[in-house]
Amino acid sequence: MIVNILFYVFAAVLVIAALGVITARNPVHCALFLVFAFLNSAVIWLLLEAEFLAITLVVVYVGAVMVLWLFVVMMMDVDVAKLRQGFTRYAPFGALVALIVVAQIGLVVWVRRLGLAESAAPAPLPAGHSNTQALGELLYTQYLYPFEVAAVILLVAIVAAITLTMRRRPDQKLQDVAKQVAVRAEDRIRVVKMDAERRQ
Repeated sequence: MIVNILFYVFAAVLVIAALGVITARNPVHCALFLVFAFLNSAVIWLLLEAEFLAITLVVVYVGAVMVLWLFVVMMMDVDVAKLRQGFTRYAPFGALVALIVVAQIGLVVWVRRLGLAESAAPAPLPAGHSNTQALGELLYTQYLYPFEVAAVILLVAIVAAITLTMRRRPDQKLQDVAKQVAVRAEDRIRVVKMDAERRQ
């Protein structure tokens, strides 16, 4: 009973955080709402006894992806006002998609009224069971090649993100390391010898 109550509480907070992601005007606030949504999702994974997925969600998405996203937002100097100019034009389409998603969720919640059999709850796991060990055995045996392909795709995405942030801008100041190393003290400062003056 307590598990069901916790699920509905964290699911409601997750929906509120997701709404904050799409309604906040500041990109940094959007990122913070997304972090909050990820944390609530991790708690729901814990309620489903998927500890590895919950920790991975916190470590990877909250600890790495969100920090990277914030750096991209800061370094690319996104003009938020320009992006929001066409927001009202796509608002009806967004509302239609939202209504379709809500209708589908309603059908899933009220699945008993459609005459479909509800899936049974999974059997409780033994005391010594480890989700991490079971997932590792699957990843490195049965799903080894898809796992490697996903790693290559992530590597390409990282290289693309770095390439986007290193584009040249008119107001960008670049350093010439060779000139900095070749600088001599005689070229930069001039020592002037003068007699000491007595204060009046």
